[in-house]
Amino acid sequence: MTINTKEHIQSAFLTHQPIKMLVGGQWIEAASGKAFETLNPATGEVLARVAEGDSEDIQRAVGAARKAFESGPWPRLTPSQRGRLLLKLADLIEQNAEELALLETLDNGKPIRYSLAVDVPLTADHFRYFAGWATKLEGETIPVSIPNMFTYTLREPVGVVGQIIPWNFPLQMAAWKLAPALACGNTVILKPAEQTPLTALRLGELICEAGFPDGVVNIVPGFGETAGAALTIHPDVDKIAFTGSTEVGKKILQASAGNLKKITLELGGKSPNIIFPDADLKYAIRGAMTAIFFNQGQICTAGSRLFVHSSIYDAVLNGLTDIAGKMKMGPGIDPGSEMGPVVSQEQLDRVTGYIETGKREGATTTTGGTRAGGKLAQGYFVQPTIFAQVNDAMTIAREEIFGPVVVALPFEDMEEVAARANASIYGLAAGIWTNDVKKAHKMAAALKAGVVWVNTYNQFDAAAPFGGYKQSGYGREMGHAVLDAYTQTKTVWMNLR
Repeated sequence: MTINTKEHIQSAFLTHQPIKMLVGGQWIEAASGKAFETLNPATGEVLARVAEGDSEDIQRAVGAARKAFESGPWPRLTPSQRGRLLLKLADLIEQNAEELALLETLDNGKPIRYSLAVDVPLTADHFRYFAGWATKLEGETIPVSIPNMFTYTLREPVGVVGQIIPWNFPLQMAAWKLAPALACGNTVILKPAEQTPLTALRLGELICEAGFPDGVVNIVPGFGETAGAALTIHPDVDKIAFTGSTEVGKKILQASAGNLKKITLELGGKSPNIIFPDADLKYAIRGAMTAIFFNQGQICTAGSRLFVHSSIYDAVLNGLTDIAGKMKMGPGIDPGSEMGPVVSQEQLDRVTGYIETGKREGATTTTGGTRAGGKLAQGYFVQPTIFAQVNDAMTIAREEIFGPVVVALPFEDMEEVAARANASIYGLAAGIWTNDVKKAHKMAAALKAGVVWVNTYNQFDAAAPFGGYKQSGYGREMGHAVLDAYTQTKTVWMNLR
């Protein structure tokens, strides 16, 4: 893979600054005239200046979305026409895959090998999958018991939707939110994370190029305390879809009470990854590595609690330590890098703070445990870190770190590990490694998690529902399950007397 980074990106996107926001089909500056900087986490250098949206910009975007939903060409399009627009957008994403991957890596820090091989293809696939659903949103006829009544249902879009996405998978999360909302006929105000606004804004250009009517998709970059808060409380927004931390999710839930918005929340996790002694250890150890170090551990499903049967604990710990010690860290733009930096100075401080807390509470590291030095010291690099000598009560075993840090915990039997795995406020995902099919099914049923992977980890597909139990949120992304979040049912009674 060869990418001429500087020439390609400068010619494609970053030359016009500040980069503007998309409102009502127009690229405009913030009403306040303000802009903020987005940084390259591998170097700490400024990548771009981006228009800083606030409440006035949200007001303009909501107005544009409401107009597009009520009286623009969007509600007059047939479902087939909506689907064709989504398919066109998927094609454009693939045609611009290299640029989108590069922007994602520069803004987020993740290795380019993953941006190009995972993030961009899954983004295109998501729009393609939901393009197919546009023509399949059907109502029902209901044989009611009252004579001479013909009763049926209509499935209609919710209306104007506010969507707030995180910084760990900026492009994919935009697709997770936009594709089903648009397939169902809604209009959208998308607020990307302030740390990583670039791919969402570039996606906005492709949305315009695909031919979506003005105001159907509006993209307002800005900060959560201003743009995000204004979106959640706006009385003319019918629904909020949020992916992010549990703490912010609770605030959004409270803010939505003003007009009883529909809410879906995909929040944090502290996912258990359980290795039984009958597992294929070669694959289980590699799977445990992927579960925690993929995307620098900045993934809500990260297998950050690694439960290992005591009989194989040392073998697994030694194997994982060996792999982690050999991982190549470096700027994401380097095709050889296996792990890039965390996204920001704030995240660096958070992760290293948890590492120090773990040490103070008596846990020991078998590898890592510090910020990377040398040439990497200018960026936000944290060494892949494995903790042993951990108990379930320790902070690092209970709280979401959202970085490349895993705690290894021994266990003795299935009942014990199921209880310990479930002893968390979170319930997003879990992993099981075993060659015993009976045991796998029993554990999958026992674990309180929205997603359970058996002999694999971090598998996602647009057709498979995703979401959490407990304080990991509610509602589902992906699959036909998400369509309920973006539609509402109307019942029609007709008297045939």
